[in-house]
Amino acid sequence: MDQPIFFDTWASLGRVILVGTLAYAGLVVMLRVSGKRTLSKMNAFDLIVTIALGSTLATVLLNRSVPLVEGLAAFALLVGLQYVITWLSVRSDQFQDLIKAEPTVLISKGKPVPGALMRQRVTMEEIRAAMRQSGHAELNSDITVVLETDGSLSILAHGGDG
Repeated sequence: MDQPIFFDTWASLGRVILVGTLAYAGLVVMLRVSGKRTLSKMNAFDLIVTIALGSTLATVLLNRSVPLVEGLAAFALLVGLQYVITWLSVRSDQFQDLIKAEPTVLISKGKPVPGALMRQRVTMEEIRAAMRQSGHAELNSDITVVLETDGSLSILAHGGDG
């Protein structure tokens, strides 16, 4: 077992600190340049990019065979692809339909929509929790619950007239 468990060398520790600082700074700059949309509420593609950025940062930090410039190039590629995806989705309804899910009504006028909860894998307890968070004590005929494209639940109260 030649791999050190607690400490390798001061040079490897220095590399992690230096490369980590530079990679982090590079990633922050790229995210700032790419705009607020890169870090907005996430759809599936945003989540993939976020996870991939974290994985890439970890690889650059801990894998000595990955130079800093290659890690920065990987960051730029991921952020660039995210920019292209969002640019296309804003300009093309067909492209947006391809990459973004539609909101789903789970509860309509206080009653579960047949099959919607099961298809979307949402429990009634999750519905009740979302209702409590939005200030609604109980499910009644004035309530509609929508599963939004980012996975959040919206509670719509109709005020008694439907």
